Amino acid sequence: MLRSLCRAGGAILQQTQRTAPRLLVTPAQQRWASSLPMNTVVLFVPQQEAWVVERMGRFHRILEPGLNFLIPVLDRIRYVQSLKEIVIDVPEQSAVSLDNVTLQIDGVLYLRILDPFKASYGVEDPEYAVTQLAQTTMRSELGKLTLDKVFRERECLNSNIVHSINTAAEDWGIRCLRYEIKDIHVPPRVKESMQMQVEAERKKRATVLESEGTREAAINVAEGCKQSQILASEGEKAEKINNALGEAQAVVAKAEAKAKAIRMLSEALAEQNGNAAASLNVAEQYVAAFSKLAKESNTILLPSNTGDISSMVTQAMTIYSSLAKQSPIRAEAAAKREELQSQSTSTQ
Repeated sequence: MLRSLCRAGGAILQQTQRTAPRLLVTPAQQRWASSLPMNTVVLFVPQQEAWVVERMGRFHRILEPGLNFLIPVLDRIRYVQSLKEIVIDVPEQSAVSLDNVTLQIDGVLYLRILDPFKASYGVEDPEYAVTQLAQTTMRSELGKLTLDKVFRERECLNSNIVHSINTAAEDWGIRCLRYEIKDIHVPPRVKESMQMQVEAERKKRATVLESEGTREAAINVAEGCKQSQILASEGEKAEKINNALGEAQAVVAKAEAKAKAIRMLSEALAEQNGNAAASLNVAEQYVAAFSKLAKESNTILLPSNTGDISSMVTQAMTIYSSLAKQSPIRAEAAAKREELQSQSTSTQ
């Protein structure tokens, strides 16, 4: 019984294939028919494949990978869908950007069939439909961008194309995983203008960097001059302060030395033979003064008794004695003055 049914089914299938007009068979149907397996009752479905079975011309079920059984005449394998990731080359196409530049772009499309039923009955040729959709979406997305943004925003462009394809191909049971632009061909004149623009941009950056370097060098030189002037002024100030301190200390030291010399001289004059020592000192200074007269000036004024040194010494000692006598009198008068002032303040 089973063998007779198989023979009858095979005969009917051969007769229908012979009588079917070839003009009514589309290229997609020829492709599916050439790759469809025969119904041998016992079938082994490979992994990552889905076989769509029709029973008496109507969808029956989808065969899972592994061992499956079919009825010979009634069941027929209509479609074989691969569940692997499919790579499709999108042919090169022309598109016009937002700034009216014609570009030649090709790409690669990665997709996967999620629902074999929709992929079989939702569209005639899913691969061809997705390819055409990718081309039209690419043209529409490129029309929204300028030439510069096409090169800068390639990832954004790819994601927009994938989103548009998934929105349209949802009813087909197909999901687009990613879309990659392989190459973008620009017209020669546009390419030359882009090269000129790049060269101008590089020259601009070089000029800007050079000017910034010159500015920084001038700032550094001015800052160095400023610091050097500040340091020089501080050094001059410190030098003047040190000189003033030195001169003040020298004056103080000279005054102290002169005061000490005067005290020593007064003590020496108060001792015995002090007048003789003073006379000797005056005579020595007189001789030294006369020895310097001819060296410092050409005009010399000499007293009448230049050769009488003793009279000169006697005259100097007389002046000294009169001054010495007047000093105690002045001291007593100053003391009396202070006493009167103190008495007047106490009475008040």
